[in-house]
Amino acid sequence: MVKKISPAQAQTASAAPHANPLAASVKESAQQIWLAGMGAFAKAQEEGGKVFEALVKEGLSLQKKTQGLAEAKIGDVTDRVSAMAENVGAKAGQNWDKLETLFEQRTAKAMARLGVPTAKDVAALARRVDALAAELARLGKPARPAAKRAPKATAAPAKAAKRTRGGSAA
Repeated sequence: MVKKISPAQAQTASAAPHANPLAASVKESAQQIWLAGMGAFAKAQEEGGKVFEALVKEGLSLQKKTQGLAEAKIGDVTDRVSAMAENVGAKAGQNWDKLETLFEQRTAKAMARLGVPTAKDVAALARRVDALAAELARLGKPARPAAKRAPKATAAPAKAAKRTRGGSAA
């Protein structure tokens, strides 16, 4: 409900702005701030959708950049891990080769102690038998037929027996 102002009150109210210029200035500034806020609110409502879309686009761009950097880092880490795996594999291969060589050496040494002839010993013995057969053929005596000739495997134990008795195979 509207109240009527008495003429005395109206005179005081109209005289008040002239009486205190600081109060009028503050009131006018407050009114301008209020209007600026209302204008900003209206503009935000009008352009809110546009601003939201712009922010989404910026977010997508930032995500792509970040994802690209992450993929690059993952690639670097993958390369480093692959290089380390290759290095470990190479070292393992070297160690395996050393182990194999050591095994072969120790096995050969044990077989030599037992008097088991090596492949070189058997091949040398076969060459000597062939040379003797050729010498017999040259002297005119027929050599034993090849079918009756002892197989290489039986010649090896004879040599081993000579070695263990202290005799020389040569």
